[in-house]
Parts: sequence; structure tokens; C-alpha cells
Amino acid sequence: MSREELTRLTGNGNGTCGKDDCPNVYKTTSGGFVVQGAVSHAFTAPDGEALVEIPEEILREAVRALGW
Repeated sequence: MSREELTRLTGNGNGTCGKDDCPNVYKTTSGGFVVQGAVSHAFTAPDGEALVEIPEEILREAVRALGW
């Protein structure tokens, strides 16, 4: 899956962190979500999974975008 196939729910690309490197939440065509954030080492995730950390405001923005 490419980034172009995802619906970006957060950020407008004009922030201080650049166009594509900000923490973001994306919705997939199958109804799932992809989260882009800083790698977290809070605990060791199972094989095939990863942990990312995003600011609370990013998650709130995604929820607003979905109308929840």
C-alpha cells in the first residue's frame, strides 16, 4: 500500500515539522488506521508489530476528522 492510497486525517503539511514527517493518522481503504509517529521503546512489541508515540492533539484531530 502506498501513502497515496491512504486518507490523511491529520496535519496539513504546513507545520514546523515539514510536509510528510509529522506525526499523523491515516485511514485505509479497508477501514483500518495507520499511525505515523516517533518510535517508542516503552516495551518490546511482538514480531511484526511496532510501537509509535503521537501527541494527544493528533489523535483528537483524527477523531474530529472522522466526526466521532
